[in-house]
Amino acid sequence: QPWTVSPDFTHHAHTASLSAVAVNSRYVVTGSRDETIQIYDMKKKVEHGALLQHNGTITCLEFYGTAHLLSGAEDGLICIWNTKRWECLKSIKAHKGHVTSLSIHPSGKLALSVGTDKTLRTWNLVEGRSAFIKNLKQNAHIIKWSPDGERYVTVIANKVDVYKLDTASITGTITTEKRISSLRFITDSILAVAGDDKVIRFYSCDSQKCLCEFKAHENRIKDIYSFEREGQHVIVTASSDGYVKVWNLDLKKIKDVPSLLCEVNTKARLTCLAVWLDQTSEVKENCDNAAASSQANEDEKLSVVRKKKVCWMNKNDKTTKREIKVIPAKRKLEAPLQKKKKKQDSS
Repeated sequence: QPWTVSPDFTHHAHTASLSAVAVNSRYVVTGSRDETIQIYDMKKKVEHGALLQHNGTITCLEFYGTAHLLSGAEDGLICIWNTKRWECLKSIKAHKGHVTSLSIHPSGKLALSVGTDKTLRTWNLVEGRSAFIKNLKQNAHIIKWSPDGERYVTVIANKVDVYKLDTASITGTITTEKRISSLRFITDSILAVAGDDKVIRFYSCDSQKCLCEFKAHENRIKDIYSFEREGQHVIVTASSDGYVKVWNLDLKKIKDVPSLLCEVNTKARLTCLAVWLDQTSEVKENCDNAAASSQANEDEKLSVVRKKKVCWMNKNDKTTKREIKVIPAKRKLEAPLQKKKKKQDSS
């Protein structure tokens, strides 16, 4: 059944184009070429404030649970933020050049980063220090942990290298014809890869074989996001052609092209995308649905529309956000990031 899209919340946040976006259960944060990170409280639908620690374009943002945010920028810094008070707990000079990408291990104890100094660095987040440095032959622009934390991948131009955690060695390589701009783990062993060739491809991390490919947009694909909804795998894509598209993926028929659930033309040049889950509405509407189903008269089936927000970023019109109304996933938040300075946090 097709999903519907309706506008919800729009805010012009930055004085330059957006470069990164991240979400947790309550907040959306955006990073920009104006060197600031803007915070939005999505439950209240208001701008919450700004973070001004960096002196360079914000290149990457990632939440861990409800208590911490990591940010990276062209100034070479990685900052660890407490999201309760929005204070910078630690600022690390991570790379000699730009920080191009970072990823937090599912345990919250480790993070990986890559930069323009041709290094891959492992960070001990419990102690806030560097744990390992690996030299790369070229600059990587994407790094990502698998959901189970057993492997990670790096992207260099049109090449994906798959690493195993226990050996920190490359177990396989995936190569595409054109530059890769976005990558997402669909499962622990299946990757969705997209880029300048307008095509989305699903690869097996074990065999590095392409399981399925299909043309998704008319221009380069800038970002991919995925989530699970009651056993249904959903993929959301954003492209320079201005379209945001939502796809239904059947993992049991991975070789089949995903079906298009809905699309919206933002009439903007999109740069990044994230999905915010409205969990409060989900709880309320579950109760409403249970009450409605107990009524005797069920001649017409009740359809309860629950909310899930898709936040996409517009290069020309600064920030644009919309709401896409779908049935949300039921996903537990991970445990908070372990902190070294508990006394400092409690003061």
